[in-house]
Parts: sequence; structure tokens; C-alpha cells
Amino acid sequence: MLFGMSGLGKTHVSNILRRSGDWFHYSVDYRIGTRYMGEFIVDNFKKEAMRNPFLAELLRSDSIYIASNIQFENLEPLSTYIGKPGAPAKGGIPFEEYRRRQAQHRFAEINAMRDTTYFAERARELYGYDCFVCDSSGSLIEVVDPDNEDDPVLARICSTILPVWIKGTDRHIDELVERFSRDPKPMYYKPEFLSELWEEFLAQTDSAPETADPDAFIRWGYRRLLDDRAPRYAALAGNWGVTIRAHDINAVSEASEFVDLVADAIDARDGNCNDG
Repeated sequence: MLFGMSGLGKTHVSNILRRSGDWFHYSVDYRIGTRYMGEFIVDNFKKEAMRNPFLAELLRSDSIYIASNIQFENLEPLSTYIGKPGAPAKGGIPFEEYRRRQAQHRFAEINAMRDTTYFAERARELYGYDCFVCDSSGSLIEVVDPDNEDDPVLARICSTILPVWIKGTDRHIDELVERFSRDPKPMYYKPEFLSELWEEFLAQTDSAPETADPDAFIRWGYRRLLDDRAPRYAALAGNWGVTIRAHDINAVSEASEFVDLVADAIDARDGNCNDG
């Protein structure tokens, strides 16, 4: 199971593994956007279409249908539905509606993660794959407690799945922040952390919820979110898995190179354990 912040190589290396022909690629975000939130996403599309009288009549008569074309490398339908809080005139949604969609995402992510073991078994029994990679969401760490050995999600999947943290350097983090600033994407936050960020942002910008700039809010909170997640990623790797540097992951061009990296990470972990 590859985990870490989005943009550090999880899907990149998962695609390499899949193209090798020996690995089954399970995308948690894809599972979220199809199995657990697909209906919400499509209903949101339909809601917008119903604002147009021409399209509304066609929808009512079942003359057209609207579907989400979510893909492993194109999660825009999911991101569009999650949205950003703030002024509707600037592409935002009311904060309470945003919180409701965040709660839907949390439920979806927990269940999509729990489905990992099912898909690993399915990949082997149905398709004959002995190798399996779970391409997790960047927000995985928001729905698990890595310090709890009885965490219901981690205890379920880590009996058969090895978590592999793709760890970025400060330079990688700066690059992620710069990239996010150019093209801010919807994010998932723990409820209490989201409320704290939102109230602080409104106070600092002297904004009201209905006039706040949605892109400014998620840009402002992104670095805070990275800093908040970092120690929990480290705890997940330390307590449940192994760590591989993002620099090394980005240099991978074939499946065997990835296998070697994981083997080295296991050796390093076990060596540290033996040293006490």
C-alpha cells in the first residue's frame, strides 16, 4: 500500500507496476469516486443541468443521461463534488454543505480502504495476480490512527498488506505547495481541524462565510495540512510499514526496481529493530 501526500509518486509507480503485467492496481480514490460517491457526483451534475430548461426537459423524459468519467489519473469529478467552501460567485459552496460532503468522503474512504483486502483476494483468485498494489488517497491518514494497534482500518488491511510511505523532502514539500498554489484542489480535513482552519481564515481575512474566497482558503490551509499530516505519516510507517524516499520512487522505471526498493526498506527496518 503506497501512502503519502498526493503528487509524490503513488500513482506514477502504480501505473508502472500495472503496465508490467504482473501487478493488480487498486486505486482507493477511484473506488471512492465510483462505488461510494458515484451517485452523489452524478446527482450534482444533474442538479447543475436542471438549471438549464433545455437539458432539464431532456433529463425528465430520459432522453439523455449524465455519467461521471472518473479515471485513475483523472479524479476531477470527485474533486468537483467535494468542492471548496466560500462565496458561490467565486465557485464556493456553503460551509455546512461542504462539511456534509466531507463527511460523505470520510465514510467513503474508510470503506474503500477496508475493501483493499477484498480486492487483493479478488485479484489473485479471479485474475491470477500474485502481486497487488494499493494506490491510497493522500487523506488516508485522516481516517486512521497509526498509534492505535487496534485501529479498525489498519488492523484489517495490514495483516496482508505492507504500508509503504513515500516520504518527501522539504524541497518536495515546497514544490507541492507551489504546484497547489497554481492549481488549488479540494482537500479532505479532519472535522475539528477544518473548523479551526475555517474560523482562523475568516478572522484573518475579515471575511464572512458567504463572501470568503474559496481558492484563497484552501491555498492558505494547504501548508498547514501538510505539516499536520507529516508526523502521522511517519507514525504509520514506523508502526505498521516501511519508508521509501520520493526521490528514489521517482527514479523507478520498471517493476523490479520498485521491488528492490521495498526489499531494501524492509531490510533497513528489520535491521533497526534488531539493533534495538
